[in-house]
Amino acid sequence: MIDEIVKLLKEADQKKSDFVNLMDTFNDPYLVLISCILSLRTNDRTTYPATLRMLELAKTPREMKGVSVDELAKAIYPVGFYENKAKQIIELSRQIDEELGGKVPDEIDDLIKFNGVGRKTANLVLSRGFNKPAICVDVHVHRIFNRIGYIKTKNPEETEFALRKKLPVKYWIDINTLMVTHGQNVCKPINPKCSECPIEKFCQKNGVK
Repeated sequence: MIDEIVKLLKEADQKKSDFVNLMDTFNDPYLVLISCILSLRTNDRTTYPATLRMLELAKTPREMKGVSVDELAKAIYPVGFYENKAKQIIELSRQIDEELGGKVPDEIDDLIKFNGVGRKTANLVLSRGFNKPAICVDVHVHRIFNRIGYIKTKNPEETEFALRKKLPVKYWIDINTLMVTHGQNVCKPINPKCSECPIEKFCQKNGVK
């Protein structure tokens, strides 16, 4: 089942958001980290231009720690909690530069020690930044896997651990991009476009009215 689902979603070649496309170009764990922080509780349409403005100010921990909180906050506005995120990004940049030799940790337990970094962000850094098998679960991944009936969980963290047990490791890195893109285009939270869905035959439509 899951092999066919992944195959069909890849063949569907649905339009990725500009932010997802940007993240796909990053091969630097630091850029993945700070961009993902911006995206939390913010839609991709807002996050994308904010990320570009942020990267005009700095692209390394050493550069970023020298940016003022006000300057960064102004650049990333109007992402959600932009003032708090500016403080978080500058402080973790200082920690990475001064305490970690400029290197982003490549273990989830170390990444989540940073203020404002949860499992979703940490897993994305591991998968996109380090190309290590990790399952980044956001609202789309959680919703779609429960909607199709592949798993039955109550929240994204439960979903991550359920998928760790069931989803083949070969799909871990790519599954977030596939499900986010599918969720943004077709399998939306409200009024999903079931008639256009390439994986409808596998879907139990849990929660769909």
